[in-house]
Amino acid sequence: MAERVLVTGGSHGLGRAMVERLRADGYRVVNLDLQPAAAAHADEVFVQADLTDEPGLRAALAAVIEREGPITRLVNNAGIVRPASFEETELADLQAVMALNVGGSIVCAQALLPGMKAARFGRIVHISSRAAIGKATRSAYAASKAALHGLAKTMALELGPYGVTVNAIGPGPIASPLFDRVNPPGAPATQQIVDAIPLRRMGQPAEVAHMVASLLDARAGFVTGQVLYVCGGMTVGLAA
Repeated sequence: MAERVLVTGGSHGLGRAMVERLRADGYRVVNLDLQPAAAAHADEVFVQADLTDEPGLRAALAAVIEREGPITRLVNNAGIVRPASFEETELADLQAVMALNVGGSIVCAQALLPGMKAARFGRIVHISSRAAIGKATRSAYAASKAALHGLAKTMALELGPYGVTVNAIGPGPIASPLFDRVNPPGAPATQQIVDAIPLRRMGQPAEVAHMVASLLDARAGFVTGQVLYVCGGMTVGLAA
């Protein structure tokens, strides 16, 4: 029977690329999202859930584990941005972003953890962002992604004795619908971002999916508590 992996927000964007890559690697993928993918595969398990609804999310996770059995790999990918300058950021924005980006990740990991501990094996990958180290008009988003870094490191310390690794991946500018929504193509500010990338190009969703697949691999058992950037070099030096 194929190993199972749960991907949140796997119906579109980066999450969809992860689903495609993990299917190609032979995993049975459980996609937890608000809506199914436009072109879902027959062997793909879709679970509809709102990651900000804790009781509903816990119930959905319990149901899929009962049906599918223990799931020992998790990719916490679902997230929202709510862009605004610091002065214009409202607490309601912060609370909404934290509830999904961080709260949903915690609930999903807690639900899958008993199966991982029983198997003495687990792989958890949080999808963070380069914005976690600072980006204008991303106060709430950056705060939530930085929180995932601390969460990954703390989880790694606590769960290491059970054979569970926990890491975070911080994508830089990736050509995706989410990026385009908050960085309009052709806008001067968007071009400035591309010009600041040492590789002088946008990243591709498949490149993020490759790093995810690498950390989920059983052979990646000595990498934990790390934040790995897939950013074309933007986190190096003074790239802004």
